Amino acid sequence: MAGFKTLDDAGDVTGKVALVRVDLNLPMDGGRVTDDTRVRASAPTILELSRKGAKVLLLAHFGRPKGQRSSTQSLSMVIDAVQDVLGKEVMFVPEVAGPVVEQTVGILRNGDIAILENTRFWPGEEANDPEFAKAIAANGDLFVNDAFSAAHRAHATTEGLTHLLPSYAGRSMQAELEALEKALGNPEKPVAAVVGGAKVSSKLAVLKHLVDKVDHLIIGGGMANTFLAARGVDVGKSLCEHELAPTCEEILDAADAAGCTVHLPYDVVVAKEFAANPPSMRICNVHEVAADEMILDVGPQAVEALGDVLKTCRTLVWNGPLGAFETSPFDAATVALAKTAAALSKEGSLVSVAGGGDTVAALNHAGAAADFTYISTAGGAFLEWMEGRVLPGVAALEA
Repeated sequence: MAGFKTLDDAGDVTGKVALVRVDLNLPMDGGRVTDDTRVRASAPTILELSRKGAKVLLLAHFGRPKGQRSSTQSLSMVIDAVQDVLGKEVMFVPEVAGPVVEQTVGILRNGDIAILENTRFWPGEEANDPEFAKAIAANGDLFVNDAFSAAHRAHATTEGLTHLLPSYAGRSMQAELEALEKALGNPEKPVAAVVGGAKVSSKLAVLKHLVDKVDHLIIGGGMANTFLAARGVDVGKSLCEHELAPTCEEILDAADAAGCTVHLPYDVVVAKEFAANPPSMRICNVHEVAADEMILDVGPQAVEALGDVLKTCRTLVWNGPLGAFETSPFDAATVALAKTAAALSKEGSLVSVAGGGDTVAALNHAGAAADFTYISTAGGAFLEWMEGRVLPGVAALEA
């Protein structure tokens, strides 16, 4: 990853208009925000610019209005949550460009903050229309991108503005990029990756990319069943993509060639029905799964062995749970390995970076999230980064 400019490079911003791209695509229940994590992630950037005397205009999308105005997808819906987190009054502006924004800039005092309307109300946002970007840039002096979660999209407010204004990574974006650089860009070896989740098909590109990058590839979730089946194991009625057996073989061959050890479970937790604490639940060797049983978690012996693997590693990237963690007791493997990773991170022997929606939920459930070195709140962008793809919003910030 090339160098990128941060707020430290922005110089004196007093009286300047900072256009700040943030992620305000917040979960709602009725008219109420149910989780303000994304606001909290960008608060340090917003408050730093405000403290330094900039006029801060927040740019964000909300939902998928597809280029049309929609009262239920207006960013005015989230303004209370933003004010609560920032502890400051925030003005709402029902436009993103033009005379209304220009007048707002005239009214704002140094240090004031305003939210502009949902950028996706205009078709030019997702089309990355240069004229739309120019219209937004006309009211700004500098651009700060603090929304890594939107960095895999080449939109006007993630990529287009960087061609028109001096551009910098915000503190959340900076922390994300520095963590990712430590995890896969230039990691301390040995490196382990945990990749879980239901389907191999959704993570093929990730697995293919990782075998060249890591020393240990730990595969869990329904994906592990597909790899076990490809190796000739009868997985009963487990979730399994049998048609992907040849692809799994290719990934295993590529891992062999790259000197990457692939870890598949050798003992598993099975049951005849998928329900909480089913009476038919038992632990067995992978070769003893009956035709009417399904694999729902990695077994305790395999988890202990995986913990020992992590103790030999210096870096860990984690995406996806090891079992059907939403249903007890099939969360046991994910919780146990997450606790081991958290303990190793806390004592300083492991740099652990995790990301993706299910992953964050699983690590929070395990009570392990706080001790991981870094947890990315990005879903799609984190996965594309794990696939080794160039993220347009990041590439645009590179100096």
